[in-house]
Amino acid sequence: MVPEASTDRVRRYAAVFGVMVLALTVIPLGAMAARKMRSSFAARSEHPAPRQIPYPRLEWPIVINGGQYMPLSWNDIAGWAADDHVQAYKAFRISCASIAAQRSPPDDSKALGASLREPCRAAKAREIADDVKARAFFEENFVPLQISRLGEDAGFVTGYYEPIVEGSRTRTDVYNVPVYRRPSNLFVRGFNQASSSLPNKGQVFRKIGRRKLVPYYDRAEIEDGAIAGRGLEICWLKDQTDLLFAQIQGSARIRLQDGSTVRINYDSHNGYPYTAVGRILIDRGIIPKEQMSMQKIREWMEQNPDGANELRRQNRAYVFFHEVPLSDKDEAVGAQGVPLTPGRSIAVDSSLHVYGTLFFIEGELPIESAQAKTPFRRLMVAQDTGSAITGPARADIYYGAGPEAGRISGRFRHSMRFVMLVPKSLDPVARGRKMPLPDPRPSEKIAKLFPPTDSTKEKPSGPVDVAKPTSALTVTRPAAEAKVPLPQARPMIEAESTRRRHRRIHRYPR
Repeated sequence: MVPEASTDRVRRYAAVFGVMVLALTVIPLGAMAARKMRSSFAARSEHPAPRQIPYPRLEWPIVINGGQYMPLSWNDIAGWAADDHVQAYKAFRISCASIAAQRSPPDDSKALGASLREPCRAAKAREIADDVKARAFFEENFVPLQISRLGEDAGFVTGYYEPIVEGSRTRTDVYNVPVYRRPSNLFVRGFNQASSSLPNKGQVFRKIGRRKLVPYYDRAEIEDGAIAGRGLEICWLKDQTDLLFAQIQGSARIRLQDGSTVRINYDSHNGYPYTAVGRILIDRGIIPKEQMSMQKIREWMEQNPDGANELRRQNRAYVFFHEVPLSDKDEAVGAQGVPLTPGRSIAVDSSLHVYGTLFFIEGELPIESAQAKTPFRRLMVAQDTGSAITGPARADIYYGAGPEAGRISGRFRHSMRFVMLVPKSLDPVARGRKMPLPDPRPSEKIAKLFPPTDSTKEKPSGPVDVAKPTSALTVTRPAAEAKVPLPQARPMIEAESTRRRHRRIHRYPR
């Protein structure tokens, strides 16, 4: 029989042993948990969780490079209700045929992109001959935006036309100015020589040998015969002024001696920027700015043939043409590849706008006479372009063919109000409602504790009194006229310790 004292001793040993076993079991588990907590905390401190944004990141409703726009209502557009909307609708449908035939979508950087496809499908399905219905079509499918260049309140318009000049298929003593087609040695980087269309801006080269490319001939070199005798002549004109005006307008009708007509259109250029001869005459004080017109330029050139030759060569740009199979009843074809509508077609900056874009242009133009202020309020269609037409609110109005159209359009150099019609799929007001609101403004108390600072401003020199608030600090700026000469540069003196010591080695003769 075991004594009672021994039994108590055994119980105590068992209890102590159980506590030790429990401790050995729990402590490693606690250490492991602590290590996990420390590692997770370190991970959170090194890689903080991304801030939860309560709204999606959306793009701007519509972007017009270099421009500004303001939504309008239809009632805000002066003259909108009085326009001939049927004529505008017919011109728009002509552009829609070209838009529907496009294989690749337009560049996304352009204002409307491919958004015109939807209203064009609606226009294709409806034959409208009533002005009320035509107006309702535009108001149902578009929203108006007043646009202008950034910082300006209006756009700018000029005019162009299709000249009608006399010519000959063969060279004679009277007709001795050649109209050239595109030469085979003309190269544009990124384009095939056989391409049907080339850009109207940028560098153009000619090839020498197999690899060497040099700038193409300028106007003076071409007029002096640089590409003559290569079979590039489409026909011949009477003088260089007729050719210059055809090149400025981009097309011409050439009446031949047998009564037939040759139609030519822009094909390519020689790579030099266009220089306006009218601007040169204004700068030289020959023709006042307020009297400048295409008719004035022609009259001066006819009266000063030697000066006309020098003036013409100031514009180094030169245009090459191609012959188009059009009758006398057909209008000129624009860069979109569709016939232009006089008084409804405009040339725009093709780097910003897609062809087919609708613009309501409102203002006053000298249509009835040079001094007249005829109200001009029309819905126009972008169907052409030109190298001198740049900017979001810049247009060249096509006014038809012949001398009368030339006289009227040559007087256009006026500021006008531009309203662009945007398809409802790009309505900036509707899309703007989904734009996120900015962060809430901090309270006045927080704003005083953390005032905004501008790092570009000069900081105050000298010690700063911390007792004063930041807003009470004054910044002293040195006077602009005080010019203190800079000291002369200190000569570089090498420290004694850094000089390389040369040990002299004495060689003793053996």
